[in-house]
Amino acid sequence: MLAPQADRVMALGEWEERWQEDRITFHQPHVHQMLENNIDKVLSGRTGVRFFFPLCGKAVDMKWVADMGHSVVGVEISEKGIKQFFEDNNMTYSEEPVPAIPGAKVFKSSERNISLYQCDLYKFSSSIEGQFGAIWDRGSLVAINPRDREKYAALIISLMAKDCRYLLDTLLYNPESYGGPPFLVPDEQVASLFGNSCDLEQLQSLDALDALDALANRQRRWGLDYLTETVHLITPKST
Repeated sequence: MLAPQADRVMALGEWEERWQEDRITFHQPHVHQMLENNIDKVLSGRTGVRFFFPLCGKAVDMKWVADMGHSVVGVEISEKGIKQFFEDNNMTYSEEPVPAIPGAKVFKSSERNISLYQCDLYKFSSSIEGQFGAIWDRGSLVAINPRDREKYAALIISLMAKDCRYLLDTLLYNPESYGGPPFLVPDEQVASLFGNSCDLEQLQSLDALDALDALANRQRRWGLDYLTETVHLITPKST
C-alpha cells in the first residue's frame, strides 16, 4: 500500500518555498476538531502541561492550548510561518539564537508560555527543551518523507516524558490517486513505529470527505474516492 509513496522526497527548501509563496493550504484557521474532541484525554486531569508541536507552522491550536494555562514548544522550518503566528495573534515576541543548534533561532512569546524553534526538526532534541507531557501531531508525521518515519518516531519517543500523552492524527487514502503530501499512514505502520515502547489507542476515525470545510474540498480536488482521518492516543508503556 505504501509503495507508490515510499520514495517520495520533499526537501526542506520546498516547504520554505510554500510558505514564501503562501501555498499553505495545510493551515487551518480554526482549532482542529480532533484536538478539541480529545483534549480531555490528552490532559487526563493534569494542569500546566508542557505541549510539543512538531512542524507547528502557525497553528492556532498552540494559542488555544496556551490560553488554557499550558506551555507550548513548537518546531518549524519556516521563519515566516513562526512570525505570522505571533502577528496573527497580536502577540509580541523575542528572537534569539539557539547555541546548541547552529543557525537556529527561538521565538518566545512575551504574553504566553510559547517558544517556537526555527530549525530542522531532526536537529531538535530533549537536550534543548527536555521532555514533554503532551504532543499534538497534526500534519507532521503525515508531512515528513515516508523513508524518514523510523527516525521521526525515535525522535518523538525520546521527547516523551513518562506521563506523556501523544495525540497523532493520520490519513488513509488510495496513494494511486494522490502522491502526497500529506502522505498516508496506515494503522499498521503506527503500530510498527510506536508499538514496541508505547501503548496505542484509536480514539476516533471518520470519513474526512464528508466534512463540510475547505480541507474536504481540497481533498476532493486531489481526486480521492475515500479519505479516512484517524486520531491515535500513544502513551509510553509503564516499566
